[in-house]
Amino acid sequence: MMPRGPAPSVVILLSTFNGAGFLRAQLDSFLAQDHAGWRLLWRDDGSCDGTVAMMQGFAAGLEPGRVERLEAPGGRLGAAASFMCLLKAAAARLDEHELLAFADQDDVWLPLKLTRAVAALAGCDPGVPAIYSARQVLVDAGLKRLALSTAFTPPPGFPASLTQNLATGCTVTMNRAAAALVAGSEAPSGCQHDWWCYMLITAAGGCFLIDDEPVVLYRQHGGNLVGAPCSQGRRAIAAIRRGPGAFMALLRQNVAALDAQRHLLSPHARGQIDQIKLALRGGKLRRLRALRLPDLRRQTWAEQMLFRLWFMIG
Repeated sequence: MMPRGPAPSVVILLSTFNGAGFLRAQLDSFLAQDHAGWRLLWRDDGSCDGTVAMMQGFAAGLEPGRVERLEAPGGRLGAAASFMCLLKAAAARLDEHELLAFADQDDVWLPLKLTRAVAALAGCDPGVPAIYSARQVLVDAGLKRLALSTAFTPPPGFPASLTQNLATGCTVTMNRAAAALVAGSEAPSGCQHDWWCYMLITAAGGCFLIDDEPVVLYRQHGGNLVGAPCSQGRRAIAAIRRGPGAFMALLRQNVAALDAQRHLLSPHARGQIDQIKLALRGGKLRRLRALRLPDLRRQTWAEQMLFRLWFMIG
């Protein structure tokens, strides 16, 4: 048996935007991590409050090199593009055993968050892209508990990742192989960074690890970029309100983005993409055949029935 080396260090990627109201609690939760081997790469997306000053003060209180700001590109990009900039910058100089973790400015990490992610990813072949995600404790703006996020049931992976994102960005950690894969891709516009990572890594034949233990206090407030429904029923109602048009437009966009980067996909995923692409261009018979793909599905029975209906008519 090979001797165990030191635990991998984690590069935390933080994109900020007018986050001064909640940011301090998140920064304090980094300092409280049981796994102390982390460094922080952050980018500001055009804040006009005290966010940048708070980040600079945080960096000044730590040893040099522990916190680094990504200066370029500057200006307002939006959260997804900002996180992708951070990922690409970090992946370009990631050490062999380093991991990447996304962090949102308004959450609070529980002390074992990084420890659990590092332990889970340690069981994966370092040459295979791997992404870890976990459940969250949903809290209000004052950190009062609302609920526990939905427990997902296997099998997650591709092509299920085309229909639904199971990788909540505030919990995501990935290994170097996954970071390099995503850094070498171009995400479609309108697709959140965490969903693109999940989609691409699973389409490339990588590992997706789900931790049923909550690791983040996921703050729900009026300024959430996405947020999380507190129940499956609310999630279903939200999907119905969005309607088939928006859902199918996004599905087509994601299929096209993966198809345009076929060299990054596994041979099996390429065949699945071809079948789904033909179905979306064809009639009902082709769509019915595509729906027979074993993992082209959503998590719950109700979500699956709605997806099948929209896939047939959209």
